[in-house]
Amino acid sequence: MAGKGSCRLNSIGFGTWAWGNEFVWGYDPNRDDGRLAATFRQALSSGLNLIDTADSYGTGRLNGRSESLLGGFIEALPASRRSQLVVATKLAPFPWRQGRRGLDRAFNASQKRLGGYLKRVQLHWSTARYAPWQEAALLDGLADLVQAQQVDELGVSNVGARRLLWMQARLRERGVKLSSVQIQWSLLSPGVAPAQELLDLCQALDIEVLAYSPLAFGVLGCTPGDTPRPSTWLRQRLFRRLLPESLPIRQLLAAIARERGVSMVQVALNWCRATGTTPIPGIRSPRQAMDAAAALTWQLSEAECFALNQARERCLARMPSNPFQSR
Repeated sequence: MAGKGSCRLNSIGFGTWAWGNEFVWGYDPNRDDGRLAATFRQALSSGLNLIDTADSYGTGRLNGRSESLLGGFIEALPASRRSQLVVATKLAPFPWRQGRRGLDRAFNASQKRLGGYLKRVQLHWSTARYAPWQEAALLDGLADLVQAQQVDELGVSNVGARRLLWMQARLRERGVKLSSVQIQWSLLSPGVAPAQELLDLCQALDIEVLAYSPLAFGVLGCTPGDTPRPSTWLRQRLFRRLLPESLPIRQLLAAIARERGVSMVQVALNWCRATGTTPIPGIRSPRQAMDAAAALTWQLSEAECFALNQARERCLARMPSNPFQSR
C-alpha cells in the first residue's frame, strides 16, 4: 500500500462520462458543447493523452453523445497529434447483447461515432454476478476484434481479482494481452481490501489499473468550510452524506495542498498515482484540465502517502459501491 514503499509515477488520463449525461452531471448541449471542446484542447495541450469514454455515456435522445463529441474533437486535430492519443471506450454488456457476436454492432457504432480513432475496447462491467454464461462469449468476441486487428488493445472494467484471473487466463490462451482494468478507486472508495488485492495482482501481471471516480464525484476537491451545491439531485444527495463524514480527510488534503502550493484535486490524484493506478478524473472545463495535468509535475512524499492512508482507514465516508462490481 502507498506509504509503506515508493510512490510510483503513473500517468493521468481523463474521463468523459459527464459529456452527455443529464441525470448525474446536468449536461446541456447548448450550454456545454463549446466549453467541452475547449476542455478537450486544453487537456491535450497539457499532456493528457489517455481518454476514456463509453457507448452508454449519453442515453435516450443523447445516445452515444460522449463518443460523438469526442470523435468530432479528435477529427479537428492534426494527424500527428491524433496518433499520440489512447482513446478507450467501454461497451455495455446489456442483456440483449448475447453471444460471441453480441458486441459487434455496438463496437461498429462506437467506431463510427469516434471517427475510427479507437485504440482500446473495454468490457464495461462483468456479468459474473447475474449472468455468468453471457460473459465468456462476449469476452471472446472482443478478443476476436483484437486478433482481427480491428482494435489494438483490450481492457475490462468493474472486475475483482478472482474474475480478473479468469479473464486474463482465457485471453492468454488466445494470445491476447489484457491491457487494463478499471475500478472505482479514491481516498473514499469502498472495498479497500478487495481493491488492494486487485492492485497487487495487476502489478504482478503487468496490467494497467485505471482509477475512475478518483475525486469521489468532486467531494475530494471541496475545501473544508465549502458548502457546494451540485447541479443535480443525485450529486446533491451524495454531497450531503459525504461532506460531513469526509471532513478529516479533506482537512488533511487541504493541509498538504497549502504546504505544497497546489490544489486538493492534485493531492487526491497523486495519491491514486502513488498506489500504482492511472487516475482518469472527469473534466468539464479547461481549468479542470489544467489542474489535473499539473499533478503530473510533482509527487507525494512517502510521509504524505502514509498520512493519507492512515486518514483513509479512519474515515467513515465511503462512496457507494458499483452494483456491477464482481469479485
